[in-house]
Amino acid sequence: MQRQEFLQQLWLDYIHLHPELGALRVWPTDAPAEYLALLTLNHGRYAASAVLPTLQHFGYRPVERYAMADRGLLATLLAAPDDGAWLMLGELQLNTLPRSARQALKALVDTAHPADARGQNLLCRGRPWPMPDWQTFRLLEMAHPLAAWLAVMGPRLHHAGFDSERLGHELDELDQQLRQTGLIGSSDRHHGVFPISPLLNYRFYPTCSRRMAFAEGDEHRIALGGLALVQKCLPSHAERAAELLLPQHTRCEIA
Repeated sequence: MQRQEFLQQLWLDYIHLHPELGALRVWPTDAPAEYLALLTLNHGRYAASAVLPTLQHFGYRPVERYAMADRGLLATLLAAPDDGAWLMLGELQLNTLPRSARQALKALVDTAHPADARGQNLLCRGRPWPMPDWQTFRLLEMAHPLAAWLAVMGPRLHHAGFDSERLGHELDELDQQLRQTGLIGSSDRHHGVFPISPLLNYRFYPTCSRRMAFAEGDEHRIALGGLALVQKCLPSHAERAAELLLPQHTRCEIA
C-alpha cells in the first residue's frame, strides 16, 4: 500500500461514518485537512509502537511526543512528507482505566482474529473485534469516553481538522456557514480527543449520533466523532497549525 491509497481509505471510512461531512460544500471537496486525529490503544499490534513503522513507511516523520496524564493518553505528531495533512496519533493507556474497565476492554480486543490485527490498513478497515454489549459499553463510557469509542469503533480516524487560514477564510466565517448546515461547534478545548493549545482558535463540531446495533441485538444512538476547525492566533507563526495543536506543557522527548 502507498501513502495516497492509505489516505484515501482513511477518508472513505471517515465519510462512510459521517455522511453529512461528505456532503459539505462549505469549502472545496479537495481542500486538504490540516491534521488527522487517529486513535488507538497500547495493546498488542494496535499499540503506537507497532503502528508507527507503517506510518513512517508511508513517509510520515515523528516530530513531537505528548503525554496527557489527566486523559490517559500519549500522542505522537507526525509530519507529512509534502504539504498534506499531518497526523496526530493518540494512544489510550489501558493502565489508566479502572481495573474492571481495563479488563473488559482488553478482553474485547483479544477476541479479534489474529489475521485482522495485521496489515498496513489497520487504521482504516473498521473494528477488528466483535461489537461489545451495551452493558460493557456503558462500563467503559463511565471509565473513559475514548475507551468506549474504541470498543465500538476500533483503531481509526476520529476526526479531521481544517485550518481556516489555509482554506482562505476566517474561522468565524466558516463557523457561521457550518451552523447553517446544522453543525454546531463548541469552543471547549477538551472536545475532540486532545486538549488544544491557547495558540490556536478552535471549534469542534460533533456529527449526528448514529444508531448502532450492540452484541445482544439492542440498538442505541451514540456519538462517533466529528470535525474540527483551527486558526492560528498569531498569523506570523511560521509553524503549521498542526505543530501548535497541543499545549506546550504536554510535550515530552522522543527517545
